[in-house]
Amino acid sequence: MLGTPEILRTLVGIESVSSLSNAPLLDEIQSLLEPRGWFIQRFPYIATDGLEKANLLAIPSRFKDALPDVELLFVCHTDTVPFRREWAAATNLTEQDGFLHGCGSCDVKGSLAALISAALQVDTASMKSPVAFAFTAEEEIGCIGATKLAASGAIRPRNVIVCEPTSLHPATAGKGYALAEVNIRGREAHSAFPYRGASAVNAAASFIVKLEHLQKQPAASSDARFTPPVTTFNVGVLNGGTAKNIVAGACSFLVEWRPIPSEDPALGGFILKDIASALSSEHPGCEIEVKVLRTDAGFANPASDLLGATLCRLLNRTEIGISFGSEAARFAAIAQSVVVVGPGDMETAHSERERVPIDELEEWTGIIKHLLLQGLN
Repeated sequence: MLGTPEILRTLVGIESVSSLSNAPLLDEIQSLLEPRGWFIQRFPYIATDGLEKANLLAIPSRFKDALPDVELLFVCHTDTVPFRREWAAATNLTEQDGFLHGCGSCDVKGSLAALISAALQVDTASMKSPVAFAFTAEEEIGCIGATKLAASGAIRPRNVIVCEPTSLHPATAGKGYALAEVNIRGREAHSAFPYRGASAVNAAASFIVKLEHLQKQPAASSDARFTPPVTTFNVGVLNGGTAKNIVAGACSFLVEWRPIPSEDPALGGFILKDIASALSSEHPGCEIEVKVLRTDAGFANPASDLLGATLCRLLNRTEIGISFGSEAARFAAIAQSVVVVGPGDMETAHSERERVPIDELEEWTGIIKHLLLQGLN
């Protein structure tokens, strides 16, 4: 029987960055699960890049008539972020000091390997309740596959475990994700005569300083499950100006914010528009437009939630909140309870430091096996 590290080695060896079709990885998953009595259903679609991607549902064949309603659904995405070609070992899993290193090893092929390993160890005839797996596409570029699957009606789970690296701490709450583009149009002039122009870069600098100052003020609401416990803003990309001796006539930048679950994700957009309005008198020659591109709400389960309590008990760990994005919000709209949990630490993901602890990998495989056999009892 293949162990979890051996399965992970195979999965890491299949390159599955978001710009590629995830079909080869799904083929491998299907080849392992189908002979063990799992019913497989694919949901293909054509992505915006023209490639065919797919979501995949797997459920023991004896429970396939339970679809779309299942007691428990495990969700695991199949894509990874791009990696530098100089990282020679990106798709060659290596072991060092109790960790397995490789692209996707913790985000989230470690969890994927644990799901498959546990399924291979369980006789589906011994399962007490219908448990399904969902393997999704294009999570790393906007949870596209999960959005399609949740909206399709193909699955209506009561409880959902979204696999992401949390060092096996059950995350019963997650911040949302929102994004806006700020475009500033000024007036160009020779830099020797700056009074003839209106610098869009200067207006952008004032905007960013005001946003930074705002974040230093006491927050109206907070949530102790998160670090930091408040909604955060970040300016990650800025472009402006055409030459060193020209007053910049245009500048644009992207602002993302991560709202705590109790806060309307659209609020950040109103804050940005208020800043833009306030700057109109300070920079009269500039026009500032705020275009909100995305407002995804967070998720949160009540303290009495059975799924979170069960996972905390089985893992002997306390609940946390996560500040990074996940597919949880998509499934929270159709499920009673959603928890994010998995081996590894997100702080190593999306980098050449990515790794997953072998002991956490094995522990998570055992927990999945228990949940397959016993459900949430």
